[in-house]
Amino acid sequence: MGKGPVASRGGAFVMRLYRRQRFSAGTARRSASTVAPMNQRRRKKLSRRLFTAILMGDAGGVRAALRSGADAAGADGDGTTPLYTASVNGEAEIALLLLTAGARPDTESAGPGAEGTPLCAAACWGHTETVRALLAHGADPNLREDHGTGRTPLQWALIGPHTETADRLFAAGAV
Repeated sequence: MGKGPVASRGGAFVMRLYRRQRFSAGTARRSASTVAPMNQRRRKKLSRRLFTAILMGDAGGVRAALRSGADAAGADGDGTTPLYTASVNGEAEIALLLLTAGARPDTESAGPGAEGTPLCAAACWGHTETVRALLAHGADPNLREDHGTGRTPLQWALIGPHTETADRLFAAGAV
């Protein structure tokens, strides 16, 4: 049995084929619409990795997804934001990672069953450390939810009742 062209010529042959294909006129003229779906698939994959890591409380996985290019502020297909997901689950360390990577603390999530601001989500469940992190990064303690119930973070904390969280919000100027 004879050797095939790749085996007989080694890696040089493969590299020549790759270069020829990559730099051919047809490949060079590919439209943005041909390239965009690949980028969209990559974004979706990174988004899934990011949300999975957040839901598992895996700060290392969140770091890896962000380093790979996941969008810290990008909502999933349902409209749920990563910061909202971290906040409602009380993941203060992950919330800090997302805020540092560019997530805005007052951006509302619009996902089904996940509507509202990250601060309202954290206050509702009494996640005081997450509330502290959001406030430290500029979250407005008086911002009402538009897509949710229309309540403020303080109202959520008092309904809880989560007195430590409410005290933190009072200290930040919530009324």
